[in-house]
Order: sequence, then structure tokens, then C-alpha cells
Amino acid sequence: MRYRTLGRTGLQVSEVSLGTEYLMDKSREHIVEVIHAAIEAGINYFDLFGAAPAFRDAMGAAFAGRREDVYLAAHLGAAVTAEGQYLKTRSLKVCETFFDDFLARYATDYTDVLVLHNCDRQNDFDALFREDGPLGLALRLKEAGQTRFIGYSGHTIETALQAVESGVIDVLMFPVNMAGNAVPGKKDLLKTCLARGVGVVAMKPLGGGKLLQGPRTVRMAHYQMGGEAQKLTKHTPITPVQCLHYTLSQVGVCAAIPGCASVEELRGVLAYEDATEAERDFSDVITDFAQYTPGECVYCNHCLPCPAQIDIGQTLRLFDMAQQDFTPALRAAYDAMPTHASDCTACGACEKRCPFGVSTVARIAEVAAFF
Repeated sequence: MRYRTLGRTGLQVSEVSLGTEYLMDKSREHIVEVIHAAIEAGINYFDLFGAAPAFRDAMGAAFAGRREDVYLAAHLGAAVTAEGQYLKTRSLKVCETFFDDFLARYATDYTDVLVLHNCDRQNDFDALFREDGPLGLALRLKEAGQTRFIGYSGHTIETALQAVESGVIDVLMFPVNMAGNAVPGKKDLLKTCLARGVGVVAMKPLGGGKLLQGPRTVRMAHYQMGGEAQKLTKHTPITPVQCLHYTLSQVGVCAAIPGCASVEELRGVLAYEDATEAERDFSDVITDFAQYTPGECVYCNHCLPCPAQIDIGQTLRLFDMAQQDFTPALRAAYDAMPTHASDCTACGACEKRCPFGVSTVARIAEVAAFF
């Protein structure tokens, strides 16, 4: 397992982390088995919005004795009705009740990240971010040491950007997958997160499972892609490894949280860690359903092999990140690469292979001049 720094939190989180939504209807034994398998594989960041008592009790049992090995992300605003059905709420009383319930059932004194839960509309954002609303409560809990950092989850660019620019959130949960690659404003949102030190936890990397379905036309909802709902036609199969490689290649993304309902599904996403470059290559499938902007690099490295041995995708990724925030860490990462943009011979082989029409030679020259 490889680890990345979660923005300004400084937390070292597993690049493949775990969403737990698909475990909510499973038995206690099943939940414990999946969580233990994830921890043993090196996963250390878990998103936990489920509020049902039985689910929380099972999760508490799964993490018993392992609290110091993991980071737990709770949600402020996720609750259940008396009948046990999911409920999104902005009631301070209900929010506080279910937060206290989380701490009790997980047998912990704090959460690592407290996520302001599921906000997409402007009027909901305004209510959520009131000083006497859930944000105010989250800030008080942080001051009291009951949460270390504050997060925000949503599925629309406009409200997510407001949350990031507010300066009060440390972590953004947002859908990042190849189906939403061409969503207007998505890349600007991720770059803004990078510039402001907001760690991005990418939800829906598998598109809610729809990207894994066989060749067919699928309807992607707005919450599965972070943009307007649309129909996509896939002509070739897509693997979990390809999905994760796309998501983890995007600027600002610190961790992907696929949802796994079983140990078998967990192994499917963990295969990413040992996959070959050929197995990770997503360029053919993303062009298949036309989710790209011509001339824009998606860091897929379909342009390789390079006669000068330049890792073109990573080189351009570091350059794009540096445009937002040129940190010493980025400088060091570039310097540590075995070959650099200045080694380019402008042979043009990369441009002949690129499926996205990127002017690679010109862009590599920009990188060389910048660094």
C-alpha cells in the first residue's frame, strides 16, 4: 500500500481507502471480516456515514483494539429515523445526538475527520454553514478536541467550491471518476483544493459500480459523477484497476474510497497496488465514451514509451500541480525523477500515440523552462 498526505491535515492516508456504504446491510461477522481484511492490507482511512445502531455496533467491534491504526471519518448530518431509515438532517440537536452516539458505539473520544454531510444546493449550503448551524457545531467540537479536522461532502461544483474557499474545511469528499472527466469546472475545483491545502478524498471512483458493468449504455446520476446526469455508452469493459488509476492520477486527489461489499470486491480494488502499467492504462476506455477535452492531458501515459525515458504523465501532473502551489515537496518530487523534461529530444513520438491530441512536445518544453 502506498500513502499520500491528506492536504494540510498532514495525515498519511492509504491511497486506496474504503467507503463503507455497501456494508450497511451486512451481518456483524461479515462487516468485521471485511474491515479486518482492509486493515491487514494497509488501508487506514475509513468513511463512516452510516448511523444505524446495529451497523455502528458492528463497526465498533471491527475497529476494537485498532483505533490507533486507523483514521475514522464521521458525518455530521447523517442520521436514521425511528424506523431505521437513512435521514439527512440539519437539526443541531439531532446532529449532536448522532455524533455522541458515534463516539459511544465506536468506543473513541474523537473522530479524525468530521464531515459536513451531503450538501448540493445553495439553500442547504447556507443553512449548513451558519454559525448557529452544523458548521458552528463542528467548529465547537474541533475546539473541544472531539474531532481533529473538518470535512465536507457534496456532488456539485458550485457548493463544493464555496466550501473549499471558505477556509474552514480541511478535507473535501467529491466524486472523481472518468465518467466525470469532462464535467465543467471539475479540474479547477481540484486545483483550488491543492492550492488551499484541502485534501481530496475521491468518492465514487467506480461510478457507483456502473463503470464496471459490461459494454452498454448507462445513465450516470449527478451524484455519481459530480456534474449533470447523462447517458454514457461503453463499448469495452472497464476494470476497477483502470478506474482507480484514473482517479488517483488526478491533481489534488489524496485517496480514493471505493465501496466494497465483500472481501472479494476488496481484493478487486487492492489489485491496483500491484497492477502493471498496461493493466492500469485507461486511455482507450475514456476515449471510448468521449469523456475528455481535446488537447488536455489526463496523465494516462498512453504516450509512452519515450525514447528519452521521461515519465510524461507524472511530469505534466507535477507541472500542473506546481501552477497552483509550487511547494518544496513538488520541487523535490520533480528533482527525484530519473529523467526530466530537459531530456526531451522533441522527437514527437509521444504526440503520435496520444489519444487526446495533447501538444506534448510544447508542454514538456514549458515544464523544462519552469523547473
